[in-house]
Amino acid sequence: MKHRKGRHLAKSLWAALALASFLAAPIRSVLAEDLAAADRVVVHKAEHKLYLYSGSRLLGEYKVQLGLSPSGQKEREHDFRTPEGRYHLARRNTRSDYFLAIQVSYPNKEDELRARKNRWAPGGSIMIHGFPNTPKHPAAYYESSDWTDGCIALSNSDMVEVWMRTQDNIPIDIYP
Repeated sequence: MKHRKGRHLAKSLWAALALASFLAAPIRSVLAEDLAAADRVVVHKAEHKLYLYSGSRLLGEYKVQLGLSPSGQKEREHDFRTPEGRYHLARRNTRSDYFLAIQVSYPNKEDELRARKNRWAPGGSIMIHGFPNTPKHPAAYYESSDWTDGCIALSNSDMVEVWMRTQDNIPIDIYP
């Protein structure tokens, strides 16, 4: 009986490794030296691009999707805008409703003051994340439309790369 359990465990382990290899296949193969750590993230909303930098060296450029109403500064909760300004990467969430998630430190002091002046709630929970774990639309929708509530979304393979190249507390500048 013991021998069968060991053989079953070995088969399961090989199956898991094969599945992991299959799932990783579409992800761009990246050499170790190409995975330099970023010390800054820059998003240009008009370009729908996220850039990773180490000093002045560009490490990567990624296509992003934004909030449903991407133009303009996020002013309040539920306005579907992606914020603009200087923030930092605050924390990581592997249990998000989306494929990996890194929280952006929105709102900053300026955002809070602007919202308070207008008697609005500034909103929060702005993330950089991948596609939904339970999609409601075909993949093409998530790849070609602004669809988030104000977050910055990447393809899942790009999200893995951004996740691996960044750490908490590095700055993120979000430009119009």
